[in-house]
Amino acid sequence: MSTAPSRLVTEHEYLARERGAEDRSEFYRGEVFAMAGGSREHNLIAANVSRSLGNQLAEQPCEVYQSDMKVRISATGLYTYPDVVVACGDLQWADDQKDVLLNPTFMAEVLSESTAAYDCGPKAAHYRLLSSLSEFLLIDQNVPFVEHYVRADAETWRVTAYQGRTSIIELSAIGCRLALSEVYAKVNFVADARPMLRPLPRLGP
Repeated sequence: MSTAPSRLVTEHEYLARERGAEDRSEFYRGEVFAMAGGSREHNLIAANVSRSLGNQLAEQPCEVYQSDMKVRISATGLYTYPDVVVACGDLQWADDQKDVLLNPTFMAEVLSESTAAYDCGPKAAHYRLLSSLSEFLLIDQNVPFVEHYVRADAETWRVTAYQGRTSIIELSAIGCRLALSEVYAKVNFVADARPMLRPLPRLGP
């Protein structure tokens, strides 16, 4: 039996396949990785964030996309599908198809059990190399907890954790506010659910 590795594909081949495929896949260094579907909670949270930002940016020179917009991280060559993307100003595209965005301003990822380690680790590292990106969120779907990454300079990011439905996140790069009560609207948490992120310790009794 042959043990030769599978042939790597080019970016052009990936895009040709992806544009005709029913399911979504990421691309990195010649390899294609199928993406799993999201849970009810995952989809609710992504839709809540997208709707809130879309309403707030309706009169602004920004566009909001949910789940199906590809983003290319030019510094690393990763093609991925963030759960929510906001792009403002002069939008830049990989080609005339206008389905691969090069310069998002803001992105959000809703963590899934199967991808949380990747989203919090390698994927977040890719995102931090995206020069146009000013802010991004990692959103836990098991508990009301969000990490907010804000670019301080070319190499430095500040991270703030928000816990509980009463918290409000200020997204200064796009002039929006996200209340966690909106982010988690209609999401029912399981009492003993294991958080994917690391919630802050409770204060007081």
